Amino acid sequence: MTRNEETIELIYKDESYAIIGACFEVYKDKGCGFHEPIYHECLEIELEFRRIPFLSKPPQTLQYRGRTLVQKSE
Repeated sequence: MTRNEETIELIYKDESYAIIGACFEVYKDKGCGFHEPIYHECLEIELEFRRIPFLSKPPQTLQYRGRTLVQKSE
């Protein structure tokens, strides 16, 4: 089977399309050129508008070479 003949089945197809649609809606409105926090806030608003549940910036424990970092990601 060649790459063109492969069919990729998405596990959460409807959810994936809804999220991608929200991202395109933000891009359509804001375009390009802003810093990431602007798009982040707009996407939060769009996801809420579409009633798509999400966690904004959940805390993550990071490691480097097997050691847990004191710094947290935002």
